[in-house]
Amino acid sequence: MTDSGARRATGRHGTPVMMDVAALAGVSYQTVSRVINDQPGVRASTRERVLAAMRELGYRPSPAARSLASGRSRTIGIVTIGTDLYGPTTTLRGVEAAIRGAGYTVSTESLSRFDRASALAAVERMTAQRVEGILAIDPEVDAAAALRVLPPTVPLMVLRGGLDAVAAGVQFDSTAGAHNAVRHLLDLGHPTVRHLAGPLRFEAARSRVRGWRAALEEAGAPIHEPLQGDWSARSGYATGQVLAADPDVSAVFAANDQMAVGLIRALYEAGRTVPGDVSVIGFDDIPEAAYLVPPLTTLRQDFIDEGRRAVAMLLAQIEHPGAAEPIPVRMVPDLIVRSSTGRYTPRPAPGGSPQ
Repeated sequence: MTDSGARRATGRHGTPVMMDVAALAGVSYQTVSRVINDQPGVRASTRERVLAAMRELGYRPSPAARSLASGRSRTIGIVTIGTDLYGPTTTLRGVEAAIRGAGYTVSTESLSRFDRASALAAVERMTAQRVEGILAIDPEVDAAAALRVLPPTVPLMVLRGGLDAVAAGVQFDSTAGAHNAVRHLLDLGHPTVRHLAGPLRFEAARSRVRGWRAALEEAGAPIHEPLQGDWSARSGYATGQVLAADPDVSAVFAANDQMAVGLIRALYEAGRTVPGDVSVIGFDDIPEAAYLVPPLTTLRQDFIDEGRRAVAMLLAQIEHPGAAEPIPVRMVPDLIVRSSTGRYTPRPAPGGSPQ
């Protein structure tokens, strides 16, 4: 059909509707509906004619119409913590893109606090919306435990909620990543590594403490209790002032890059150079990490890939109910070595010789 013919076949306002597709393909409205919803009873040649008409007209089935015809909502609910931190926001973008790419719509709820009560209330609201599956991103530890024991009304997937705390999920192995970070600093000769931890109500923070502590214990290195941050650069700066005042601090592992940024600022203001006096390593590899002064050694996590994998696992449960129980996926972050870490140089003792 010519362009003018295609234009004549469209609806009153120029936007093609299902009746336009039926007219162009020479079939009934019901046949177009069966093709759109991938129902049986349509010959292959007829199906291809309908699809060709849809392409020619630029027709896009509305999610609402598909839901009414199929009896399915084709909607995935996402529950996440409302934050501007790099990891959760990047993961959310990847998850939403993967869901829409699979032909589903998205219903997202951002919580100011992702604790047990908020998580259960959000899941109840999502279920009332007839979502076909729920994906929870970065729940607090008690929330992940509560999600584990929910009745299986809809498939549920958890990202970074602790793989030991839920039936199935996807997450980077922060314990292994933290272990590798501390091992890198110890291999540079540092006698021990101090830790700037994230909020311990999150599994990501707890697992990084575990990895940090395990690496020090294996090396027989001194262990100082972690200082507590809240993932922000501001908290990294505040705790960094404490660390900067301790002349024995030569290496610090921060639980995320934002806190590492604040820490480096505090060290600089105290007259301590990085990495000359103190080596610093972060976690996440934010886009700015390579452009800091000095460029930040960190652990890289592909949050987009993590989100895609979680969506694929969730959709498999939705599309194939009763299939084999999904196997949790654990990925190890990549250590990205840059200039913020260097070999340990013993500082001179008051008398002039190294300590």
